[in-house]
Amino acid sequence: MDRDKTESDPSHHRNGLVGLLYGEFTDIHNGKVRCSVSLTDHALTVQKITSLPGQGKVFFDLADCIGCRAFRAEDNADHSAYFSAYFYPFKRNGWLSSATSRQRLEQCFGVALAQDPRANLEEAERWARAIRDASFRHLPRCEGVAYSEVSLPGVAYSEVRRPCRLMLLVNPNSGRGQAMYLFTTHIQRMLTEADVLHTLVITEHQNHARELVREADLTQWDALVILSGDGLLFEVVNGLMEREDWEEAIQTPLGILPGGSGNALAASVSHYSGSPALFGEELLVSCGLVLCKGLVSPLDLVSVHLGSGSSSSSGPRHRRLFSFLSLAWGFVADVDIESERYRQAGAVRFLLGTLVRLASLRVYRGRLAYLPAVPQEEARVTEEDEPTTRCGEAQAQAQVSCSSPTHSASSSSRASSAASSPMTSPPDSPNASFCSSMSCGPTERSLTPRDPSTPRDTQPAGLELGKEHSDSNSRLHLNHNTTDTAPSPDNNTMHNASNNAIKLLLQPGSPSPPPPDPHPIKGPPDTLLPPLEHPVPCSWTRVPEEGFILVLAMCQSHLAEDLMAAPEARSQDGCIHLYYVLEGVSRATLLRLFLAMEKGGHMAYGCPQLVHRRVRALRLEPLSDPPGVITVDGEQVDCGGAMQAQIHPGLGRLVTG
Repeated sequence: MDRDKTESDPSHHRNGLVGLLYGEFTDIHNGKVRCSVSLTDHALTVQKITSLPGQGKVFFDLADCIGCRAFRAEDNADHSAYFSAYFYPFKRNGWLSSATSRQRLEQCFGVALAQDPRANLEEAERWARAIRDASFRHLPRCEGVAYSEVSLPGVAYSEVRRPCRLMLLVNPNSGRGQAMYLFTTHIQRMLTEADVLHTLVITEHQNHARELVREADLTQWDALVILSGDGLLFEVVNGLMEREDWEEAIQTPLGILPGGSGNALAASVSHYSGSPALFGEELLVSCGLVLCKGLVSPLDLVSVHLGSGSSSSSGPRHRRLFSFLSLAWGFVADVDIESERYRQAGAVRFLLGTLVRLASLRVYRGRLAYLPAVPQEEARVTEEDEPTTRCGEAQAQAQVSCSSPTHSASSSSRASSAASSPMTSPPDSPNASFCSSMSCGPTERSLTPRDPSTPRDTQPAGLELGKEHSDSNSRLHLNHNTTDTAPSPDNNTMHNASNNAIKLLLQPGSPSPPPPDPHPIKGPPDTLLPPLEHPVPCSWTRVPEEGFILVLAMCQSHLAEDLMAAPEARSQDGCIHLYYVLEGVSRATLLRLFLAMEKGGHMAYGCPQLVHRRVRALRLEPLSDPPGVITVDGEQVDCGGAMQAQIHPGLGRLVTG
């Protein structure tokens, strides 16, 4: 309705409210008392007509409304029509409890303005439509202005198309096996009240959801919703990234409803919406409201490269996955996997697993390096210029010669140009050794920024790994797993590190190449990551210690319903929150840290072994034997060698509050 017409109509100013509609109806759930009902763009106001002015007035916030429907009475003799609005406001859980949760509240009004049943139904439908439209328009507000009308740093809101069609994937075996019960008792009713069309798909085996979304016609759906733990969404994300049209497919909004034992993303979404800490079915109802409201925000995804530990004649074999939640190694990963035996206990399984693992605390040997996150105002300069600090041509020679034996010819050709190139570090400096994949780069104790006054032409060309440009059309797409990106001094062509191996494979009697992956992961190029068999660029920071209790990289705020591991994280903040605990921490201190993590207070505890860094990329190389468990989004992965990851801001879309 036009704003000027609304304000000029005197009927919209009753009771001091500037509203959309006003009427007098019968409150069916309140002893059929006559009430005056006013609808504004923020609330539905109900007041008994028999009440004194200003008394008995009840406000229902449209932010808590998920829908409204109009209907006729079952008795044909009743000429009245009805409309019911469905709200899920926060209410105290009991008279003696201070905790609150969202609880269902239905307001039903009878319309009997005429003896004509059709006229009454039309009036009821007019109110139901106005309430639905007003509740859909009620987005989060900033100083009275809808978020969709303002520009907030790092946030771009949109809405799921109305009316929407959902594919709802349910894993009946997740958590304690109650996913179908949760659907029938809560979600099915909420989707019906919100008039959301949905198709229920029950997964039958592992990677079933991955196979479905990989082949599905996504034009039939406006969103993909998961009722399960985080593992099912992990399948969906990677299934979308295996499609030929992955760029369009990954933009399909993703929704999460907690039905597992961890429910980390669901707890994070509830936290982002401003809700208090919720658990179990209370968290499910909160996420159901978020889903019905249909507000969508960007979702950061992390590209993860895993070294399989095996190789072929064509080079090392690597796998690529996409993560939306976490990467873990050490204590956290052990607890996650070992607590599977307590799955029937629900979320308590993680507490039991923590106590068991504390009793036999392990120290893991490994190397950790990361690329620190740069401030937003410096990102443009970094992307257009050089993201890496050069370490000298002597280091570049050593990097190439040690990383791949097939580069000996090109290394010798570059050696002659090294003498005429200025060095930023002497050949005998500690950083001159590249025989280890972690030997390049400053340590946390010696990190110094690159001098911006250094001429670009003086920087050697041997470490062009990780270079990215602001213009995506001019970005160089490289296969980091098989190519050497060092340019030849004679021309500007790129040399393939596996050319010699390919020629050998083509010769008679040579072994046949390994079969290609039938469903390789697609996705944007990882311009910040060098090949796994190459050292990290010198702009990265290398952690000097090699003894760890745990390494945890987070993209969301929660690691489980009751573990706020990264309280500062958001779904679209453009960085990975890297936490690690060094050896030397006592069992008692580690237990106190995990207890404080329930409310996100572990960083305030002041543990010197606990470190938090915001990073854009990282690499982890386990050295222990056995290397320890590594999990991606709670799923155990096979990583025979090093692993590395890079953030891709806003690559996906998530239904949030």
